[in-house]
Amino acid sequence: MVKEDSMETSKANIERRKSPRLFMYLPLEYRVVDLPDVYGGIVVNGSEIGLCIYSTKDMSIGTKLNVSVLFPEEYELSNFEVLAEIVWRGLYWTEEGERYQYGLKFLKIDEKHLMKLRQFLSDQFSRKV
Repeated sequence: MVKEDSMETSKANIERRKSPRLFMYLPLEYRVVDLPDVYGGIVVNGSEIGLCIYSTKDMSIGTKLNVSVLFPEEYELSNFEVLAEIVWRGLYWTEEGERYQYGLKFLKIDEKHLMKLRQFLSDQFSRKV
Protein backbone atom coordinates (compact mmCIF):
# COMPACT_ATOMS: atom_id res chain seq x y z
CA MET A 1 0.00 0.00 0.00
CA VAL A 2 2.80 2.44 0.80
CA LYS A 3 4.33 1.67 -2.57
CA GLU A 4 1.09 2.60 -4.38
CA ASP A 5 0.89 5.90 -2.49
CA SER A 6 4.49 6.64 -3.45
CA MET A 7 3.74 5.94 -7.12
CA GLU A 8 0.70 8.21 -7.01
CA THR A 9 2.75 10.95 -5.40
CA SER A 10 5.51 10.64 -8.00
CA LYS A 11 2.93 10.80 -10.81
CA ALA A 12 1.45 13.95 -9.28
CA ASN A 13 4.89 15.59 -9.15
CA ILE A 14 5.69 15.06 -12.82
CA GLU A 15 6.49 18.37 -14.53
CA ARG A 16 3.76 19.15 -17.05
CA ARG A 17 5.03 22.54 -18.17
CA LYS A 18 6.19 22.98 -21.74
CA SER A 19 8.71 25.63 -20.71
CA PRO A 20 10.73 25.85 -17.48
CA ARG A 21 9.67 28.49 -14.98
CA LEU A 22 12.02 30.79 -13.11
CA PHE A 23 11.36 32.52 -9.83
CA MET A 24 10.95 36.28 -10.07
CA TYR A 25 9.35 38.90 -7.92
CA LEU A 26 8.08 41.67 -10.17
CA PRO A 27 5.15 44.05 -9.84
CA LEU A 28 2.44 43.97 -12.46
CA GLU A 29 -0.70 45.77 -13.44
CA TYR A 30 -3.56 44.07 -15.19
CA ARG A 31 -7.09 44.63 -16.31
CA VAL A 32 -9.78 42.28 -17.49
CA VAL A 33 -10.17 42.65 -21.28
CA ASP A 34 -12.88 45.20 -22.17
CA LEU A 35 -13.14 46.52 -18.60
CA PRO A 36 -11.64 49.81 -17.42
CA ASP A 37 -10.44 49.00 -13.87
CA VAL A 38 -6.72 48.37 -13.33
CA TYR A 39 -5.45 46.07 -10.57
CA GLY A 40 -2.04 45.31 -9.15
CA GLY A 41 -0.32 42.04 -8.40
CA ILE A 42 3.02 40.29 -8.18
CA VAL A 43 4.65 37.91 -10.66
CA VAL A 44 6.18 35.03 -8.67
CA ASN A 45 7.49 32.92 -11.53
CA GLY A 46 7.44 32.95 -15.29
CA SER A 47 8.55 31.51 -18.59
CA GLU A 48 8.32 32.36 -22.26
CA ILE A 49 4.75 31.04 -22.36
CA GLY A 50 3.20 32.22 -19.11
CA LEU A 51 3.32 33.60 -15.59
CA CYS A 52 2.26 32.70 -12.10
CA ILE A 53 0.88 35.73 -10.26
CA TYR A 54 -0.53 36.66 -6.87
CA SER A 55 -3.52 38.98 -6.67
CA THR A 56 -6.23 40.10 -4.29
CA LYS A 57 -8.91 40.00 -7.03
CA ASP A 58 -11.11 36.91 -7.45
CA MET A 59 -11.30 35.91 -11.14
CA SER A 60 -12.44 32.84 -13.04
CA ILE A 61 -10.48 30.41 -15.17
CA GLY A 62 -10.76 31.53 -18.79
CA THR A 63 -10.68 35.25 -17.96
CA LYS A 64 -8.56 37.18 -20.44
CA LEU A 65 -6.26 39.88 -19.08
CA ASN A 66 -4.14 42.68 -20.47
CA VAL A 67 -1.01 42.42 -18.35
CA SER A 68 1.88 44.86 -17.94
CA VAL A 69 4.89 43.54 -16.00
CA LEU A 70 7.33 46.13 -14.67
CA PHE A 71 10.98 45.25 -15.31
CA PRO A 72 14.01 46.65 -13.51
CA GLU A 73 15.45 49.67 -15.34
CA GLU A 74 18.54 47.76 -16.54
CA TYR A 75 16.34 46.04 -19.12
CA GLU A 76 15.60 49.33 -20.92
CA LEU A 77 11.88 48.66 -21.23
CA SER A 78 10.04 49.79 -18.15
CA ASN A 79 7.55 47.00 -18.75
CA PHE A 80 6.37 44.34 -21.15
CA GLU A 81 2.78 43.87 -22.13
CA VAL A 82 0.93 40.71 -23.01
CA LEU A 83 -2.57 39.38 -23.52
CA ALA A 84 -3.00 36.36 -21.24
CA GLU A 85 -5.65 33.92 -20.11
CA ILE A 86 -6.14 32.43 -16.64
CA VAL A 87 -5.65 28.67 -16.99
CA TRP A 88 -5.63 27.74 -13.29
CA ARG A 89 -6.28 29.40 -9.96
CA GLY A 90 -5.61 28.76 -6.31
CA LEU A 91 -6.58 30.31 -3.01
CA TYR A 92 -4.23 31.03 -0.14
CA TRP A 93 -4.34 32.98 3.12
CA THR A 94 -2.04 35.68 4.45
CA GLU A 95 -2.19 37.88 7.53
CA GLU A 96 -4.07 40.39 5.38
CA GLY A 97 -6.70 37.82 4.40
CA GLU A 98 -7.71 35.82 1.34
CA ARG A 99 -5.42 35.99 -1.73
CA TYR A 100 -5.43 34.34 -5.14
CA GLN A 101 -2.76 32.69 -7.21
CA TYR A 102 -3.23 32.42 -10.98
CA GLY A 103 -1.51 30.59 -13.78
CA LEU A 104 -1.54 32.74 -16.91
CA LYS A 105 -0.93 31.50 -20.44
CA PHE A 106 0.22 34.07 -22.98
CA LEU A 107 -2.19 34.51 -25.88
CA LYS A 108 -0.46 37.41 -27.61
CA ILE A 109 2.89 39.09 -27.04
CA ASP A 110 4.70 41.57 -29.29
CA GLU A 111 8.02 40.25 -30.63
CA LYS A 112 9.95 43.15 -29.04
CA HIS A 113 8.46 42.35 -25.64
CA LEU A 114 9.07 38.62 -26.10
CA MET A 115 12.75 39.27 -26.84
CA LYS A 116 13.05 41.41 -23.69
CA LEU A 117 11.35 38.68 -21.64
CA ARG A 118 13.71 36.04 -23.06
CA GLN A 119 16.72 38.19 -22.16
CA PHE A 120 15.41 38.73 -18.64
CA LEU A 121 14.78 34.99 -18.16
CA SER A 122 18.20 34.13 -19.55
CA ASP A 123 19.88 36.57 -17.16
CA GLN A 124 17.90 35.20 -14.22
CA PHE A 125 18.85 31.63 -15.14
CA SER A 126 22.53 32.62 -15.42
CA ARG A 127 22.46 34.18 -11.96
CA LYS A 128 20.82 31.06 -10.52
CA VAL A 129 23.51 28.68 -11.79
